[in-house]
Amino acid sequence: MYARYIKHPQDVLLATTALIVLSPLLVSIALLVRIKLGPSILFRQARPGKDGKIFYLYKFRTMTNARDANGELLPDEQRLTRFGKTLRSLSLDELPSLMNIVKGDLAIVGPRPLLVDYLPFYNEVQRRRHEVRPGLTGLAQVNGRNRLSWNERFELDVTYVDHVSWRNDWHIIWLTVGKVLRRDGITSSTAATMEPFTGERVLEPSPTKSTRKKKAASFQ
Repeated sequence: MYARYIKHPQDVLLATTALIVLSPLLVSIALLVRIKLGPSILFRQARPGKDGKIFYLYKFRTMTNARDANGELLPDEQRLTRFGKTLRSLSLDELPSLMNIVKGDLAIVGPRPLLVDYLPFYNEVQRRRHEVRPGLTGLAQVNGRNRLSWNERFELDVTYVDHVSWRNDWHIIWLTVGKVLRRDGITSSTAATMEPFTGERVLEPSPTKSTRKKKAASFQ
């Protein structure tokens, strides 16, 4: 009942309210991005949504467009500015994604939408993350975020898919608030955000539903 009839209308209502209430902050950040990083205030990137349907995710830009002598973009670590790091650490770069929630591309809570390039690499279990709308936050984000291994992240994503409920969503939302305030898990140990997924990391063995249920006990 919740997943089918309540979750999406609730998300749209909350996202619309947030866009209105936070509009002064959104305008202020947009001006700072324009001043510090130049044109193109928003970062727009294709991501797979529910059932793998492609949509465009919106965020505030946090990187420059600096390129090497061959015209190729420099690595993320070199293009991520101090200002951009601050936006990320406070999750302020995510605010434009509220528009994706209103459009129906995103949910407030769900598996985070990853890159389209990763789609061919998922195994059968990992692909189950697309059975629900992706989220602005999710179970993986409140259990380590970018410091998780890919195995751990995918297992938590599938755990969420098997346990969508009003109680679990609000528990994750409140945990997310705490994580943001503590700036916890923004980076991995070896990259500015998260190492690319190449399909080499698989769930071995694939977690059974009972195993995932045990992992979900902390937020049921």
